[in-house]
Amino acid sequence: MNIFKVQNVRLSHLLFSSISGSGVNVLRGLCKMNNKSKLIVFCGPSGSGKSTLVRRLIGEYPDQLGFSVSHTTRKPREGEVDGVHYHFVDSNKMEDEIATGKFIESATFSGNMYGTSKAAIQNVCEQGKVCVLDIDVQGVKQVKNTILRPWYIFIKPPSIKSLEQRLRSRKSETETSLMKRLEVAIREIAYGEMAGNFDVVIINDDLEHAYGHLKDFVETQIFQTDQE
Repeated sequence: MNIFKVQNVRLSHLLFSSISGSGVNVLRGLCKMNNKSKLIVFCGPSGSGKSTLVRRLIGEYPDQLGFSVSHTTRKPREGEVDGVHYHFVDSNKMEDEIATGKFIESATFSGNMYGTSKAAIQNVCEQGKVCVLDIDVQGVKQVKNTILRPWYIFIKPPSIKSLEQRLRSRKSETETSLMKRLEVAIREIAYGEMAGNFDVVIINDDLEHAYGHLKDFVETQIFQTDQE
């Protein structure tokens, strides 16, 4: 199926009046006739193992899945490569591009901005791949307010205690930042468990079991629907 084919999509005048012309074309191009976009949105608290599952999934299906590289105003960490792990930009540039409608979603955490640009999504979709997004709850809520209809997957830790242990094992958090992440995680989990917010909730109590659940969902639901 041509990923830019649009049928039976009702466009909201209010939504499109606030987006630039190029932004409208990008959103239209990401829509499918079955009302599901060629997008998978992953969400889950820091330390849930979400990134590990996403990397493994894309690694197994490199011809079918592509990762949308997010933008951020934070400084690169050791080993991070611009354009691979993130697009590292200054705050003024990112604020300007958000204001001109070039981002699908954006959020601020610990004083740094993060966001998904329409160009990053379009780049993946133009390769004929399903685009994978890794965003937080703030971003999910924003995407839900667009005409896009992604598949929503929530990765949940088995408990807050186990999540705390995982975060502490990283040895990259101060006690203050750790407590802040746990507070955010509690709110994210509550949103993730709310009926209707996600197409599937995967509990990452065991990596192999969680990945098996994720792989089965992607193969039987997303890939199968994409071929219809």
